[in-house]
Amino acid sequence: MFKSSRALLIFAVLLLTGQLLFSQNDKQAELEQKRLQIQEEIKQINNLLFSTKKKERSVLTEVENISSRIQARENLIKVTNQQANLITREINSNMSKIDQLRKDLQTLKDDYAKLIVRTYKSKSDQSRVMFLLSSESFLQAYKRVQYMQQYAKHRKKQGEEIQQKTQELQTLNQNLITQQKEKQTLIEENRIARNQLQEERKQQESLMSTLKKDESKYTSQIRERQREAAAIDKQIEDLIKAAIAESNKATGVTKKERTSTKFAMTAEAKALAANFTGNKGKLPWPVERGVVVTRFGTTQHPTLPNIKTYSSGVEIATDEGAKARSAFDGEVLAVTVIRGANKAVQIRHGDYITVYQNVDEVYVKRGDKVTTRQEIGRVYTNQTTGKTILKFLIFQNTNKLNPADWVYQM
Repeated sequence: MFKSSRALLIFAVLLLTGQLLFSQNDKQAELEQKRLQIQEEIKQINNLLFSTKKKERSVLTEVENISSRIQARENLIKVTNQQANLITREINSNMSKIDQLRKDLQTLKDDYAKLIVRTYKSKSDQSRVMFLLSSESFLQAYKRVQYMQQYAKHRKKQGEEIQQKTQELQTLNQNLITQQKEKQTLIEENRIARNQLQEERKQQESLMSTLKKDESKYTSQIRERQREAAAIDKQIEDLIKAAIAESNKATGVTKKERTSTKFAMTAEAKALAANFTGNKGKLPWPVERGVVVTRFGTTQHPTLPNIKTYSSGVEIATDEGAKARSAFDGEVLAVTVIRGANKAVQIRHGDYITVYQNVDEVYVKRGDKVTTRQEIGRVYTNQTTGKTILKFLIFQNTNKLNPADWVYQM
């Protein structure tokens, strides 16, 4: 009973150790993917926001750009620290395992040495024959033969166990060396990232001192931009309400339903909406390559403590000449000229609408069926700042949704 309980306990410990190992490996892989993603984001920030040195950029824009890079750099340092800490735990765990393996190996070697001594003392064929001939009966002789066979198997098994433990020890030692190198690499990367972060904060402080000299002027600029954005949002919201009313009228609903702010959906539209919902968090980016420079919702301005800004969608900086792409299958609801924001393409997906704003050349027209990732237009490049920014919005009927909840790794 005791042996059975002990065996179950050992099995449970081994199972738990295995699960922890897999869990750590999964966590390490997740952190590595996140680290590489942030590094790519920093690279894109540098390429898309800091490569147009000949273009005119206001102090306000410079502050916002460098704040984006600082935030990404801080995230990189945080993730790299997490990776280094996880490797430290793995190293400590490996060192404990190595210590235990060495003890097990020494015990096996001691037992094996005793076994070899006993074998040597009775190694002669004559001794074995005499051992058999001295049997008092055939049954005893048969049992002695079995014993000798079991003894030989036991000896072979111990030799194999020593070989296996030695191999495990060598593998763990090699893993330990690899992990220590990985940790050292991460520490060095973190040191470089911290130095870069320190330099960027100095630049930010210098720019902030310029802002504070004429804070009221820059505050007015931000508020003016917010008023312009709100006016554009109002145009888009009015267009969506009109599109809903027109669509509901065409479906032959009642007069009351025509004034509804929700689409009256056919079976096909319901299926498309359900499919869109099912892909939450997995939608492709509306541009092939880009970095989010403005997040959805209300956010604190990075340098002016008394200013909060609101965005109805996300703003994505991308390459000059980049194409806006449909985030999902659907039908072009409208292509409109937005005052102060070039053109906007609205695509309907059941009762969802995706909006692609700041497009200067459009490849689709109202009523066109589009597919996921289909190019629908070229994103406008501001000739003064050199920036190419697409504003991307998602609505369900007239309700604004956070695109970051819907687009993969946004």
